[in-house]
Amino acid sequence: MLKLETLISEQDIQRRIEELGAQISKDYDGKEIIMLCVLKGGVMFMTDLAKRVTVPMKMEFMAVSSYGDEYKSSGIVKILKDLDEPIDGKHVLIVEDIIDSGRTLSYLKNILEGRNPSSVKICTLLDKPDQRVVDVEVDYVGFTIPDSFVIGYGLDYHQFYRNLPYIAVNKGE
Repeated sequence: MLKLETLISEQDIQRRIEELGAQISKDYDGKEIIMLCVLKGGVMFMTDLAKRVTVPMKMEFMAVSSYGDEYKSSGIVKILKDLDEPIDGKHVLIVEDIIDSGRTLSYLKNILEGRNPSSVKICTLLDKPDQRVVDVEVDYVGFTIPDSFVIGYGLDYHQFYRNLPYIAVNKGE
């Protein structure tokens, strides 16, 4: 059993998502967007964020892996599930749970830009800039956090703990 300590409360998460939704709605006013969730971790964040975005939007999903069952990114990025529809001429907002090394998002953004969208922007709930090894521009950040292994609100430990309504750090097993 893990010994969890709350890093970001459920209330703080929801408050920040409301702010992000308002900013995204303002920035995309008069446009349609495709919110692209990076599975599995981004699901909780994207569903709550989508409820607060007021511009016309579609939801898409991709599964991309660079972790496996490890704590740190392997550096090898694999697309496990691709888009169902083309994004040519569309405004795409990638919605991610966490960005640390930047490898996965840099790779994904490059792949998507090759499909001729009007724009590709990135929104992440959590950003760990101290872990960055690849420069990636993040347009919307929920919280900047220190270099800790975090779980909850979509983030997992061996596929468990995604259902926690808050972000926690493990203080020992």
